[in-house]
Amino acid sequence: MPASNRNPLRVAVLADSDTRWKWGALTADRIVTGNRTDGHRLSGFLLRGRATPTPRQLEEVGVRADSLREVTAVEFLSEMERDTPDVIVLALVGGAVQAMLHGLARVTADARLTGASAKRPVVVTGYVGVVYEKLADGLLLRHGADIVLANSRQDAERFRAVYEGVGADASSVTEAALPFLGGAPYVKKNEPRAEDDPYTVVFAAQPSVPETAAHRTYLLRRLAEHARLHPDREVLLKLRSKPGEHTTHIEELPYQKLTQRLDGGLPDNLRLVYGHMGEVLDRTDLLVTVSSTAALESLHRRIPTAILTDLGVREALGNHHFTGSGCLASFDQLDAGHLPEPDERWLSRQGVAAGGASSGGRTYEQAFDTARQRVGDLLAEAADGRLAPIAPYYSLTTARGYLPGILARHHLGPDGTPLPGAPSAERDPGPVRQIVRRAARGAYRHGVQRVAPVIRRMGEL
Repeated sequence: MPASNRNPLRVAVLADSDTRWKWGALTADRIVTGNRTDGHRLSGFLLRGRATPTPRQLEEVGVRADSLREVTAVEFLSEMERDTPDVIVLALVGGAVQAMLHGLARVTADARLTGASAKRPVVVTGYVGVVYEKLADGLLLRHGADIVLANSRQDAERFRAVYEGVGADASSVTEAALPFLGGAPYVKKNEPRAEDDPYTVVFAAQPSVPETAAHRTYLLRRLAEHARLHPDREVLLKLRSKPGEHTTHIEELPYQKLTQRLDGGLPDNLRLVYGHMGEVLDRTDLLVTVSSTAALESLHRRIPTAILTDLGVREALGNHHFTGSGCLASFDQLDAGHLPEPDERWLSRQGVAAGGASSGGRTYEQAFDTARQRVGDLLAEAADGRLAPIAPYYSLTTARGYLPGILARHHLGPDGTPLPGAPSAERDPGPVRQIVRRAARGAYRHGVQRVAPVIRRMGEL
């Protein structure tokens, strides 16, 4: 879809966390708006909730929109009804995607009935990273979007199999790649190194993997031991959020707290870092993680990457996704100097363009060609009034005992209309309202991160 052959497009991205905002905005740039030199406009909306990103998190992501504001689900639908964009990217958890699909289906149906506008936006959704759990549940909650992006050939095959297996239309599944891969290829450097350019080991932490304090403390202790065994190395613990902030997953046991309880404390060559993952990878010689998507970013750049086996290779950890990758390793092996060698065939099926080509022999940039063309075709159908109504697999016919609860969480009724008492749209809430909202969100986050874990631990006594 060459931008020069189209009028400027308006794209709306609705996201519910910092990582999904990053995925949604970059996906929009990859497949629709490009570099926006042709007048394309990107409007950002942040779904109000426990993981709504803070200004610091948004700044760290580094993705800019022409406008950006916080909304409820009902407010977003009201905005889409007033001012319908050409493309909507839903960068949300599965249940929220399903709610928005039913809400948008109702909005566009109402518009056709009233004759107010026959415009129907193209709706795009997908996943922010590795899909290792709730495959069927998450996919069926995303069904109904015009495009369901798969980050690799393997994912595309799995997604189509799920849809076809329940008798749902699988034509929406479109193979692409993670939109945030990139950066300079790694250049191997030998040890020992100069003091101002040390060999750098980075552990990419995850908010919810592993879950227990014992396992997280174990990883922290082994990381500290690795730093002591290799005093000439710089060891970095890369964290996603600061205390009080949330990302896509709740972090009940932040590493910042665990470091304060670690016997012997942290060695001088081990420190905590934040910031953009790409910038951290610029100085990384070895990336270590349990199952973070950062591993794919690292492998894309040919940085030696280790997926830890210390806590087992288990579905609950997500590291089972990396079986066959050649990257599985333990801290004992890493302490002894082992560097994993990735399997090229595995990389190819994961959409990782290490060495210049990804699945199907395509380069990384070519990985988005199919999605771009698909968006262009759908926009043409929308312009001619030929784009079919939004029709999710879940309906009151197929999931009467499940769907109403999903929609109700976002103050929508079974037909996608706002429930009585749902928050009304506020384009410019006053200063008092803004202060109350921030305080309420802070209290909610405090309850989730501080109070709830204590109550759970008390219940286990």
